[in-house]
Amino acid sequence: MATITVRVSDVEKQFLDEMAKFEGKSLSDLLKTTTLESLEDEYDARVADYAYEEYLKQPESRPLSELMSEYGLDDDE
Repeated sequence: MATITVRVSDVEKQFLDEMAKFEGKSLSDLLKTTTLESLEDEYDARVADYAYEEYLKQPESRPLSELMSEYGLDDDE
């Protein structure tokens, strides 16, 4: 497992320690989960914005069942 070092001020460290205590997690777990969740949320938002912009360029949609069948994800197989 890899290790990442993050430098913070004493005040920031105290705040992070208190937040970890408040959440009932270790400091490492708090930083890992909140960072990954935040990055995943940001990624999802950007992908959604991109997809919406593409839809606005060509406002055509297809039924989900058609797409699932096209990609071999339907229940018929």
